[in-house]
Amino acid sequence: MTYIKNLGIAFGFIIGSLLGTTLFVTLLHYVNWINSKTLSILEILIPLFSLFLGGFVLGRKSKQKGWLEGLKLAGLFLIILILFQYLGLQVHFSIKSILFYLLLLVSCVFGSMLGINKKAKGK
Repeated sequence: MTYIKNLGIAFGFIIGSLLGTTLFVTLLHYVNWINSKTLSILEILIPLFSLFLGGFVLGRKSKQKGWLEGLKLAGLFLIILILFQYLGLQVHFSIKSILFYLLLLVSCVFGSMLGINKKAKGK
């Protein structure tokens, strides 16, 4: 039961940071403080940061291998993302999207590995 709770907390950090940073960047773009080129770069960096943060939080709370926990969390998030994007929005697969999903996966795994190592150092 604690594993599901930890997974929910990490998933909440992912969704919260995605929504918060997206709202902030959208507001900055609305008032013309950032241009479209910067916005397109941030569209890639925001999900990477969010999954890294979620993986880090799960790694800090985990007792198992960090890479495996990050892989589980990223897998769950990517399944939800793929189902929403391809079933809901009817967008087709492309090499660009597959590379983006792999970057998200690596970001979450790296965050979880770093989180579990920071926990071990703190004891």
